[in-house]
This record gives sequence, C-alpha cells and structure tokens, in this order.
Amino acid sequence: MTGRIHIDIFSTLDGVGQSPGGIEEDTSGGFRYGGWQGPVTDDVVGAEIMAGIDALDALLLGRRTYDIWAPYWPAYGEGAAHPIAAKFNSVPKYVASRGRPSLEWQGSEQLGPDTLAEVAALRERHREIHVVGSLDFARTLLDAQLFDVLNLWVFPVVLGEGKRVFPEGVEAARLALLEPPLVAGTGAVLLRYGPAGRPRLADIDPRD
Repeated sequence: MTGRIHIDIFSTLDGVGQSPGGIEEDTSGGFRYGGWQGPVTDDVVGAEIMAGIDALDALLLGRRTYDIWAPYWPAYGEGAAHPIAAKFNSVPKYVASRGRPSLEWQGSEQLGPDTLAEVAALRERHREIHVVGSLDFARTLLDAQLFDVLNLWVFPVVLGEGKRVFPEGVEAARLALLEPPLVAGTGAVLLRYGPAGRPRLADIDPRD
C-alpha cells in the first residue's frame, strides 16, 4: 500500500504560522509573538495532535525546524513519560536542505537534490509521513500538490506580523475538504484538506 504524506500546519486567523510552540522558537524578522498557540490549545487539540503523532512512522522536515528540534527532543529521552519525544526520537527523520545539516539526531537522513522525487519515493517506504512546521518546505510540497492530507489548524488569534502560511506568490491551488471540521473549545478549528488541482474560475450569476 502506498503511504500518505500529511502536512501539519498551525495558523492564526490572519495566516501566521511562525513560532507557534515556543517564545524563542523562531524570532527571525524580529517576530515578537512566539508561543501564541499554547494559550488557545485545549484537550481536544492535544488529543487530535497526539493521534497524528501516534500514527506517523516518519518525519519530513525543513532545515530550520530540524535544527530547532534536533537538540530539543533527544533531551527528553525515550521514556513513556514523554510520548512525543519517544516517537520523534525513534522514527526516521528526512531533512530537506540545500546545506549540510549536522544530522546528529539519531535516525536522520538528508534528502538529495531532487527533493520532490525523493519525497514521492518515501511513500513506498513508509505508511504515514508527517511534515510538521517547516513552512517553506511545506509550501514547496503544497505548490507541487505532493501531499495527501493538509491538517490545517486555525486558532482564534490575530498577530499582524510574522511568516505567513500562504504568502503572496504561492501557486494557485484548489483543496477538497476531506471530513467535517473539528472545533475545539478554545475556538480552534481543524480543517483537513486534500489536493484538488488548480482553481476553476466562473462568474457568480445572481439569478442562481
């Protein structure tokens, strides 16, 4: 069975995806609002995120996210007290980078120069591959429609600055909603989409 590629993105209402999980996670560009996701996360959000982590058998990361995570998660060890760390530390990790990441995190491998072809080939090696964070890399896959599921979390926060999930210049695309949205008690919404080609254009007829 061919594996599936999931892209997990956490976004504000105004489309900012930068540094959701920690104050110092990504301060590039002078970003002042790192850690914005935590106060609007509840048990519903946590359970759904954990279900996705339980299901994955490989991680696919951009260089910036990899460099943040590589020293962070091994520090938590392998024990059951830290199930996220235990999973992330144990599964293969594939890194998309034009540079030379250290790859000191056990189980890490750098993708070659034909990144899209190598990502497509991962479907033959794994059941469920997750791209987490890694906004620039995630957009590359979205532009190429090289994914199966976009798990787009939208949180009731407006920041007015930061890296956008879909900045100007991304490829035009149409998405198909795969299941009804999940709404958490904090007002966070999970929208689960699949690729659906390029947009179709038509005038809206007021007589319809």
